[in-house]
This record gives sequence, structure tokens and C-alpha cells, in this order.
Amino acid sequence: MRVLFVCLGNICRSPTAEAATFEALEDVGIAGLVTLDSAGIGDWHVGNPPDRRMRAAADDAGLHLTGRARQVTATELADWDLILAMDRSNLDELRAMAPSAEVRDRVRLFREFDGDADHSEVPDPYYGGPHGFVEVVRICRAAAAGLADELAHRVDRELDA
Repeated sequence: MRVLFVCLGNICRSPTAEAATFEALEDVGIAGLVTLDSAGIGDWHVGNPPDRRMRAAADDAGLHLTGRARQVTATELADWDLILAMDRSNLDELRAMAPSAEVRDRVRLFREFDGDADHSEVPDPYYGGPHGFVEVVRICRAAAAGLADELAHRVDRELDA
């Protein structure tokens, strides 16, 4: 199982979603069975680490962000079982670049996995204050828990097949 998280620049939301999901997968015992990565729609931050404010909020919550920003490519989308966008704009861009209807159907909003969410998007904290970054960590952890449960069910079905 391979899951890609995508936001605008790959320095705030998608690396946080990736880290929160890894943590949640460890909690359900399948971290070694799922490959995670993150990328951005744009190329503005390629090669940069996650935003320092996002890293600080994540560190304060015990979540460690790693990796360097990269831009998603249309050719790689077919390699992912699930492609999770942080907002509707990302969702639309990813669906437009998908090489087939089958791949397009794999593109979903990350927050769909949070059954208690009152919104469908993970808000972009980049131009806001510190609270926005803390909120992104909270939102990502909530969605990651639901995603981990879903992936655990998928892995169980694959192992039973």
C-alpha cells in the first residue's frame, strides 16, 4: 500500500499529514506495510525542509517532520494507491494531472478520513499566526487516525485474499 500526501508547497500540511499518519500506522501496527511520501503542487520550495513554524508546532506536539520539499509529477501518480490532497484546489489540480480515470479515482481529500471534521480541507497556515500551525497538527492527527484504521482494514483484506 502506497499513500501520497499533497499540498501546495510541501512544507507545511503534507509533511505534517505524512508524519501524523506514520505515527497512527505505528499505533495500529502496520507502519512497515505502508509506504508514505509527500509532495507539493508547486515548485517554489523544492529542496527545502518543512517550514520552521510548522516544525516547531509539530515538535511541540511530539511529531517529527523530516524530508525535503518536492513537486508532484503526473507520471508518478499511477504509482500511488491513494493520493490525498489537503484542500479542494489541490484535489482539482491532482485530478486534472491524473493520467487516467482509474488514477483520478484514487485522489481524495485527506480530511475525509476524520469522521468528526466540520470542514473538508486542511487549512493552509503559511500566511497566518502560530495557532494555524498548531491547528494543522491537530487536524492531521485526527484524519491520520481514521486513515490508519481504513488502511489496517485494507491490509487485512489483502492478507486474507
